[in-house]
Amino acid sequence: MYTVAVKRDFVAQHFLFGGDWGAENELHSHHYVIELQLEGSMLDQHGYLVDIVDIENNLDALVTEYRDKTLNEFPAFEGLNPSIEHFSRILCEMLSERIAAPNISAFAVKLWENEIAWAEFRLTR
Repeated sequence: MYTVAVKRDFVAQHFLFGGDWGAENELHSHHYVIELQLEGSMLDQHGYLVDIVDIENNLDALVTEYRDKTLNEFPAFEGLNPSIEHFSRILCEMLSERIAAPNISAFAVKLWENEIAWAEFRLTR
């Protein structure tokens, strides 16, 4: 199985609701790091799982949508706490729709919200 991964970082804001999480209930920023991993068992005619430039372009476009914004204001988070668990799923689903490579069998997004905490969501085809 081959794996290709690309990382980006960005800052976005959010606040949690529905419980007493202290400062997390107030609007605050996180310096997120997203790592997109793509897996597949076959390479294309060029020896690529996926062209890294395509991965970078799609990841950059998605990060731009969220950079310096408040996650709670996005329709994808309606009724949901913008936890790193939910955010990693949303990002993974969006990227799996944007990157159309027939030899990809799995997409995984690992999302760090600081130096010690991350969540990952994985989709298989």
